[in-house]
This record gives sequence, structure tokens and C-alpha cells, in this order.
Amino acid sequence: MRRKVILVTGAAGEIGTALIEQLLQQGISDILSLDIRPLPPSLQSKVIHTVGDICDRALLERIVSEYEIDTIYHLAALLSTRAEFTPEAAHRVNVEGTLGLLQIASDQSDWRGKPVLFIFPSSVAIYGLPDLSTKAQFPRVREWEWNYPRTMYGSNKLYCEMLGVYYSKYYRQLAVERPIMVDFRSVRFPGLISAFTVPSGGTSDYGPEMLHAAAQKKSYACFVREDTRIPFMAMPDAINALLKLAAAPVERLSRRVYNVTSFSLSAGEFREWVLRSFPDAEITFEPDLRRQAIVDSWPEDMNDNDARRDWGWQPEYNLERSFLEYLVPNIQRRYQKY
Repeated sequence: MRRKVILVTGAAGEIGTALIEQLLQQGISDILSLDIRPLPPSLQSKVIHTVGDICDRALLERIVSEYEIDTIYHLAALLSTRAEFTPEAAHRVNVEGTLGLLQIASDQSDWRGKPVLFIFPSSVAIYGLPDLSTKAQFPRVREWEWNYPRTMYGSNKLYCEMLGVYYSKYYRQLAVERPIMVDFRSVRFPGLISAFTVPSGGTSDYGPEMLHAAAQKKSYACFVREDTRIPFMAMPDAINALLKLAAAPVERLSRRVYNVTSFSLSAGEFREWVLRSFPDAEITFEPDLRRQAIVDSWPEDMNDNDARRDWGWQPEYNLERSFLEYLVPNIQRRYQKY
């Protein structure tokens, strides 16, 4: 008999390691993780880890032959800045990798006689407002508004949201006997900030990069304007959102894709918060026109009323708590030798 597992792809990334740690704390040990990199040493003996590419079909088929997949947290992705330099690779990983996994989830759902739960993190990058005046007119966007991404990453994420909805509601809709569908659920995240991992190529990473540079007593030139405003969220809230959506009764869900957010602030305000804890930090603003244009197309904030109503979403870390209780003390400990 195949062993029943929760599959976590992109397991060695920022969200993946935090998610696995939280699952383990909840007493869930049947975790199969997949990434092109090994897990951190602290997790290696606690889960079943496979090093490999999400696009390796033979690898995925071997996994399916050995395990019964109950839930999938599909976190593997090529992030926004890197995706702009390698759009074909981004499409392969972000779209083809997701499509292959959705097909496997569908086959597993059919074989099991009940849906595989498929949790997919999406991004504020799926939004694309045309100019700053429009951005000012629509400060808090809903899920269906301004879905015109300007980046490969945002385009990939939006399309994968649509693929997930298709597999959960319409796949094989012309079949005489329609099989069990995938239970696809997606969370659209704002910019995520982690105290325990170094920023790794996200276009919203100028915020955490300020903190990490200040803690190391390094100067930092922010790549967006001082007045640039987008939404953010501390990593513990991101993990909480994924787990709360996964646990929600399907009958409570009015949609398959939900906005979630915590607080919104400008790059200048972010700098002010960094200076409260690191008063000697040297932070300047030297906008990169290409990255600035991308962030300017994102909304100032995201309307997450549906998530709050349907499955009780509520961030635990507001702006003050994020900095004073989570980010600053943990980042200080990371770089205390400096």
C-alpha cells in the first residue's frame, strides 16, 4: 500500500521551510518535500526529501507510484526579477510545472475517489494598473480587478490560477461520467517579509533588503522611489493563511482565489521603521527604472474581505508587531556578530 503524504514543492524556499516547520509543529510528519536544492540541515531528518526538478515528469511519476498524495502545497516557482531575465525558464517552471502537477492531482483524485487538496500561492504581481493616477484611484483592489500583469511572473501566476479553477470546476466537462475534481485553492500574497531567510529575487524585496543590510551595518540603495507604496505581510501570517485556507470547509468558499494582506506602507515609511531599530543605517533611494515600473503597476493595497468572511482570515502581525516582535529581533540575532 502506498504511503499517504502531503507533498510540498519548492520546499527549500522561504515559504517552504516555514510551512514545513509549522506542519511538523502540528504533529504532521508524513511530508514529502521536493526541491532542486537540499533542505536546511534542521529539517533533513524530519521529512522525506527528494532533490529534483518540478518539470521532471519521470520523477513525478515515480513519486506517484510510491505515495498516495492527499494534499499538495505547490510553492515551487521562479520569482519575479529572475523571471524577467529568463522568461522561457520561468514559463517552464511556473506554468508547465504547475500544469503537470495539476494533472497528477487530477489523476490521484480520480484514483482515490475524492479530491486532492491543491494549495497554490499566487502574488500581487498578477495586478497591473496602467499608471500612478489610476493606482491612486483604486487603492484597495478586489480579486477580479486590474488583472493585467506586466511581468512574466505575474502572467504565469494569473494563468496558473485560471488553470487551477479549470481543473477544479471544468476539467473533462464533456466526459459522460465526470471524474472527481481537484480541490484547488489559491492565496494571493502581497510582498512577503521573512526574518529567517535572505531575500531571493522578488521585486518587493527592497523592504527586507533594507533590514538585512542595516543589521549587517551595510549601506543600501533602495531600487524604488521613496513614495512607492505596496502591501506587505510577515512570513508567519503567510503560513497561517495557507493553513487556514487548506482547513476551510469547501462549502464555505465563495471563490477559488483569495486576496490576503496585512499592512501597506511606502518605501520611505519602511526606511523610517528600519531606522527606529538601526538608527545608524545608511539607506538611500536610487530607483531602477525597470523595476520601478513593475512596482508602480501593483496596487497600494489588496481587498481581502472575502477571505475574512469565508474562512476567518485575520493577520496576527500588524505593522508594529511585524517589526518589533518578529523582524527586528530575529534579524538582529542572525547578524549579531556584526
